[in-house]
Amino acid sequence: MQSVNDRWYVIYSRISLVFVCLLAISCLVNFFSPSLILESQRQVLTYLTLTLCSMQIIYIVFFFRIASLRSSSWQASLYLYMSQILTLINLIHSTGQFKSYYMIVWAALVLIGGMLGLYVVIGSSFVLAFYFVVISTNASGGFTINYIGLSAVIGTAILGTLSYYLFKRFYVSETDAKISKLSGALKSKQLQSEILIQSIADGVIVTTTDGKISSINHTASAMTGWAIEEAVGIDVMNVVKLKQETGEEILSNSNPFTFVLAQKQATNNTYQLESRDKKTHIVSFVVSPVLIEKSQELAGTVAVIRDVSAAKAEEQRRADFISTASHEMRTPVAAIEGYLALALNDRVSKIDAKARSYLEKAHSSTQHLGKLFQDLLTSAKAEDGRLVSHPVVVEMGTFLEQLSDTLRFSAEKKGLLVEFTIGTSNHANDASGSAKVIKPLYYTHADPDRMREVITNLFDNAVKYTEKGKISIGLTGNNELVQFYVRDTGPGIPKEDIPHLFQKFYRVDNSSTRTIGGTGLGLFICQKIVQLYNGRIWVDSEVDNGSTFYINLPRLSSQKAKELQTAEASQKSLLT
Repeated sequence: MQSVNDRWYVIYSRISLVFVCLLAISCLVNFFSPSLILESQRQVLTYLTLTLCSMQIIYIVFFFRIASLRSSSWQASLYLYMSQILTLINLIHSTGQFKSYYMIVWAALVLIGGMLGLYVVIGSSFVLAFYFVVISTNASGGFTINYIGLSAVIGTAILGTLSYYLFKRFYVSETDAKISKLSGALKSKQLQSEILIQSIADGVIVTTTDGKISSINHTASAMTGWAIEEAVGIDVMNVVKLKQETGEEILSNSNPFTFVLAQKQATNNTYQLESRDKKTHIVSFVVSPVLIEKSQELAGTVAVIRDVSAAKAEEQRRADFISTASHEMRTPVAAIEGYLALALNDRVSKIDAKARSYLEKAHSSTQHLGKLFQDLLTSAKAEDGRLVSHPVVVEMGTFLEQLSDTLRFSAEKKGLLVEFTIGTSNHANDASGSAKVIKPLYYTHADPDRMREVITNLFDNAVKYTEKGKISIGLTGNNELVQFYVRDTGPGIPKEDIPHLFQKFYRVDNSSTRTIGGTGLGLFICQKIVQLYNGRIWVDSEVDNGSTFYINLPRLSSQKAKELQTAEASQKSLLT
């Protein structure tokens, strides 16, 4: 391949168009007014010649530019060159073979072939050499050397080689060659990417920075109901219609594509996808930013969509069974626990020390079983949206301070210290001149009972897994967020376990955790409760250096908190 400036390929196509048009017109004149054509020319101006010329005219007029855009001008010119080689061989054979005046046109074509590269020159020489062998072989198999033909073959090779080096020396620039090579590489990579995207079983949608779809595979096309050729170039919001999993509308700024384009951060969630024909699917939706490696500039987004409708339906059936079974089993367990409590009450019954120890163990196991059923029921409700929540304005500083005082006894029984710290304190002087501490007020909108459940769960886990040291409960925040944490000095959590920590029934599998009881539901429930209030929970941990569980909740301004408190008080007075 040899790349010259594109204008040379355009000039070649236009000269070719003039030549084949003249030839086609000559064919038509020969058909309708043969007397106007020289007798020596009539035998070559046949329907075959007209057909070959017509094909070339159609290609040059309608397809040459398209082929140049889709592949390259070089490749588009190569297709034209090959068709002209065949046409000229036909003309030469019909008008005196190597003595034909069309050999002049052949020489001109070979000169043009030099700009297409050495392989094209070799190919032209090979075609003429093959023709030379064919006509030099007689019917009996003998071979008669046609010296004019042999000279033409050698001349073609020499002329083509000179033309190749002429174009290479004067008309091929290093820049053009590099650009052509890079263009071919890019097109090859784009083709590979397209093949990979189309072969992925999940739906894949690639967008530009302005939200237009640049690529979509067949799976995503089937999910959205949009044909690939229709979807490309359309705003992704018009093609991918998303709602919350429960069917509620999504605010425009909460749309995953909008979020990723604005924040340059990946997002992963479950949504309800409505197709063009109004069919709905529950889908796992992962959208990631596409960043340029060196500059980290945003180049677009890529979304991976997986239909999880069947899995969600199966999960719902399991949740319904767990909910029903847990609810039904809680009643007899509560009765057993009540009877055991009565048996251990000295005012109700008299038992010896040995029997008391058995009953205490049975009572403890029953309480643990009751907690398991309660956790199963709560997790089932959290999954299907039946978790009861009554959010009110909560000042988290006071709330956590009181809760810390209540929880410290279980830690101190194990010999652990408990501390509570709140944000950055501001100092002022009172009337006596002594310093006093002004604590910031961190208001949020949440159900205090549910938040107590979360903090208690995290605190109990910290106590359970910490053998010595202390448990810290802290509170801080900024204008947008309230952040509180529970920190321990326990064994820590391995990095490979952290991503799975908030999954149902997941427990870190090591020697220390196997000896400690647990359902593996506590952190899952905590996450679901925090998400009720548009919050986030995560852990920062290192083996042998303890763990810190963080919770972020949206913060209310003092003015907004007062407004909500007034509204809550009014509503309460109406109810009473």
